[in-house]
Amino acid sequence: MTGTSTQSLSGIILAGGKSSRMGQDKRFIELGGRTLLDRSLEVFESLFSEILVVVAEATPQLADLTHRVVTDLIPGCATLGGLYTGLSYASSSRVFAAACDMPFLNPKVVEYLVTIDPMADVVMVRLATGLQPLHAVYSKRCLPILERMARGGNLTLHEITDAEALSVRLIPEDELRSLDPHLLSFLNLNSPADLELARKLVR
Repeated sequence: MTGTSTQSLSGIILAGGKSSRMGQDKRFIELGGRTLLDRSLEVFESLFSEILVVVAEATPQLADLTHRVVTDLIPGCATLGGLYTGLSYASSSRVFAAACDMPFLNPKVVEYLVTIDPMADVVMVRLATGLQPLHAVYSKRCLPILERMARGGNLTLHEITDAEALSVRLIPEDELRSLDPHLLSFLNLNSPADLELARKLVR
């Protein structure tokens, strides 16, 4: 473990299971000899004492995981519903949440986001390409807002940064370049082309 800073948070891996663009279940795709889910778990295990894996529905392939697997409390709400579920079950007041299809998670970047503003309800990175809500810190104060968004059919997760009731810290990409020069932390695999790029990077 790396110290007390990340230990005060829970780690949430969003592993819903729908992988329509990829054409196969992304959680179990192998990259560098490990599945994408295993790659995420390895980084989370170095940082967090509590790890929750959030899925849309239970699957036998996850039965042997040593970490708690929880299913969506509000079905059909994509990643927003997954975040709501993970936050609801987390024992800590703040969580770091990431999608399981991000094969190059960087522990130093995660630690930076976790420690930069301990009082913030949301700590999210703003890249030139946009906000990164699936690699961010959230507090339980987000729960009623997430539920309201889900019930209203607004599943655009990054819009939580507009909530006036929350303290939001947005991190520009330049702040992270010294830790992750190519910002590979935020590469997520949505298509076979993304997967091929990741395999080239691993090689």
